[in-house]
Amino acid sequence: MRKGKGVLVLLLCAALVLTAYLAGREEREGGATAPQPVSPEIPLSVPERPYNPASSEVLRVWLDGGLKEVELEKYLPQVLAGEMPVLFHPEALRAQAVAARSYLLCKRNHGCKSHPGADVCGDPSCCTAYCTEAALQERWGQDYEANMEKLRAAVNDTAGEYLVYEGEIIQAVFHSSSVSQTEDSANVWNPLPYLVSVDSPETEEDVPNYITEITLSAQALCEAVLSAYPSADFSEEAESWIGELRNTESGRVQDVMIGGVRITGTEARRLFGLRSTGFTVAYTGDGFLFRVTGYGHGVGMSQYGANVMAKEGASYSEILMHYYPNTELVSL
Repeated sequence: MRKGKGVLVLLLCAALVLTAYLAGREEREGGATAPQPVSPEIPLSVPERPYNPASSEVLRVWLDGGLKEVELEKYLPQVLAGEMPVLFHPEALRAQAVAARSYLLCKRNHGCKSHPGADVCGDPSCCTAYCTEAALQERWGQDYEANMEKLRAAVNDTAGEYLVYEGEIIQAVFHSSSVSQTEDSANVWNPLPYLVSVDSPETEEDVPNYITEITLSAQALCEAVLSAYPSADFSEEAESWIGELRNTESGRVQDVMIGGVRITGTEARRLFGLRSTGFTVAYTGDGFLFRVTGYGHGVGMSQYGANVMAKEGASYSEILMHYYPNTELVSL
């Protein structure tokens, strides 16, 4: 880094440190706790009430600013439309239908924390995605009916089927694409015996934007870290800001030292706007280059991995048993 540029960055970071310190002091004096990492996209918890199959076909869904009661099997096709590309193999779509049904039924047992009184909502960052008919008609045009029929078929072909572990409906989380292996839930949320790391077959040839790169300036990285960790130290030259990076067994980032503080991979993903925790980072002189593989939290079924398995001849039940080991496929 040139001397003048280095001085400017150091001055900016010093100002940010002072601002963050003062803000942190105000919070502490007011009785607030220090900044904590945000909750994961899909927090895992034990269901608060037992599953009742007699009333399982109706969901209370928070949509468009209000609470609606919908039939699960009629709701599912539009969930699939938001969660998986309609051009995927039919067996992959069937696997997605069962995973989504299982997840929605599991959510139904303990409710949507963001919307009291609702079982689920249509926000993918909270529950599952959901596409309205109007949005799908605009997206697909003349292919709308054919595409919807394909999604309805995936739901109808698996009608009433869901996954259980020791008799309990599982939290069948899923993600877009993995880094040769899925992630163990213990490294993201809580350990669950059916959300463990397994091989996933997708490669760069199978997944659009499988590998992405993003460069952050020294100032941008400094600001992002200080927003969550005011005690971070950026007084040295920028090339020394990145320290030890440790990986989980699946190859994703477990944690990394930045500015003298240890940041988890999931928190780094949030702070820097990365597509997954499967990343490397290096200082280039012009900024910090993040090279990212895959998309999503990495836990549970990989959707692109499921599509590859389907193309290779796996049935939807085989796909589900692979990505959710130790579970059982049952019917209402």
